Amino acid sequence: MKKLLKYMKGYGKECVLGPLFKLLEASFELMIPLVVAGIVDTGIAAGDKCYIVKMCLIMVLLGVIGLLSAVVAQYFAAKAAVGFAARLRHAVMAHILRLDYTQIDHVGTATLVTRMTSDVNQVQNGVNLTLRLLLRSPFVVFGAMVMAFTIDFESALVFAGVIPVLCVVVFGIMLVAMPAYRRVQQKLDSVTGATRENLTGVRVLRAFRMEPKETEQFNQKTDALAKEQLHAGTISNFMNPVTFVLINLAIIVLMQVGAVRVETGVLTQGMVIALYNYMSQILVELIKMANLILTMTKAAACGNRIAAILELPVKDTYAQDCDLAGKVEFKNVSATYEGASEPALADISFTALPGQTIGIIGGTGSGKTTLINLIPGLYEAGSGEVLLDDRDVNTMDKNDICRKIGIVPQSALLFAGTVRDNLHWGKEDATDEEMLEALELAQGLFVNEKDGLDT
Repeated sequence: MKKLLKYMKGYGKECVLGPLFKLLEASFELMIPLVVAGIVDTGIAAGDKCYIVKMCLIMVLLGVIGLLSAVVAQYFAAKAAVGFAARLRHAVMAHILRLDYTQIDHVGTATLVTRMTSDVNQVQNGVNLTLRLLLRSPFVVFGAMVMAFTIDFESALVFAGVIPVLCVVVFGIMLVAMPAYRRVQQKLDSVTGATRENLTGVRVLRAFRMEPKETEQFNQKTDALAKEQLHAGTISNFMNPVTFVLINLAIIVLMQVGAVRVETGVLTQGMVIALYNYMSQILVELIKMANLILTMTKAAACGNRIAAILELPVKDTYAQDCDLAGKVEFKNVSATYEGASEPALADISFTALPGQTIGIIGGTGSGKTTLINLIPGLYEAGSGEVLLDDRDVNTMDKNDICRKIGIVPQSALLFAGTVRDNLHWGKEDATDEEMLEALELAQGLFVNEKDGLDT
C-alpha cells in the first residue's frame, strides 16, 4: 500500500486542510455540552429566558460553523481521494497494457478487472475516510475525556474505566473481521471471472443448451460470496450491541455518581448532562474509529493487490530501427505455456523469405496460433530463436514490430466507437479511400450509406 502513496503527490494541500477542518468541526462539537450545561444551570434554574435564547443561538452558531467546516473538509478529502484513484486507475491500466501475454494469462482477466474496479474503489473510500476521521475520532475521544476531567475528576474516572474496555471490544472484533473481509475480495474475483466467462461465451452456452448448468455454477459462486459477506457482516454486527451495552452501563454508573455529587453540591444538573453528552460522543467516535480501521484494512488489502499488479516486471524495449524486409526464420524453437506439462511447440525450424506465402496446417491445439504469436514477440520462445530479418525479436522494439506486422486474430473484436476509429488502429493516418479499400478487401463494407465510415 505504501508504494501507491506516490500517486497522492500534488494533493498535499488537500491532505492537510481536510483533517484540519475536521478538527475544527470537532472543537466546536466539544463545546456544545458546555453550552447545554449553561442553559440548564443558569437559564432554566433562574428562569432567564433571554439567557436561554442567547445560548441557543450560540449553539446554533456552533452547529452552523461545524457544518461548514465539515463540508469544506469533505470537499478537500473527496478531491484528494478521487484524484488519487483516477491516477491509480491510469497507472494500472497503462501497466497492464505493457504486460506480455504470459503475465496476463497468469494473472487472469477477471482478476485484472477486479483490481481496476472494486479494489480501486475500496482504496479511494479508504483514503477519503482516513483524511476525514483518522485525526478527528481520537481528538474527540481524548478531548471529551479531558473536558470531563475539567468538569469533575471523580465522575470522569468512569470515562477512564470504560474507554479501555470499549477499545478492547471494538478492536478485538475488528481483528476477527479483517481476515473475513479479505476472503470476501477473493470470492468477488471468482464471481467476476464467472460473469465475464458467461457473458463472453453466451452464444456457445445457448448453442449447447448449457444455460441451466452455468446458471447453477454461477449461483454456487454468488452463494459462496454472499455466505462470506454474511459471515464478515455478522462479526462486525456484534460491535454495535456490545458497545451500546457497555456505554449504557457506564452511563448508569455515571448517573449514580453524578446524582451523589449533585446531592452533595459538588456538581450541578447541567454538569451531569454535559458528562452524559461527552460519554455519548465518545461512543459514537469509537464506533466511527472501528469502522475506519475496517475500511483502512480493506483498503490496505486492496492496495496490496493493486501494487502486486504494478510490480509485475515489464521488459524493456529497444529503440532500434525496425524497417523490416519480411524475412521470418525459426531456429529450433520450442514454447511452453506457463503451468502446462507439455510444450505447445517443439523444435520448430523454417524460413519464410520476403514475398513467399506459407501455410501452417494442423489440428486444433497443434500450436498454429502460438507460432504466429511468437513472430511479433507476443509470447517468448522457451528455447531457440525467432528472427526477423536475421534479428532476434527479443532485441527489437515490440511496438515497432507490431506496427510493421498485420495479424488477423481468430476472434474478431470491434471496439466501441465508429468504423473509422477501429480502422485507425491499423494505420493512424489512413485516408478515407484507403479505409474503404481495406473494407472492400476484407469483405467488410457493412457501413450504412448515411454515416459511411462514421457508422
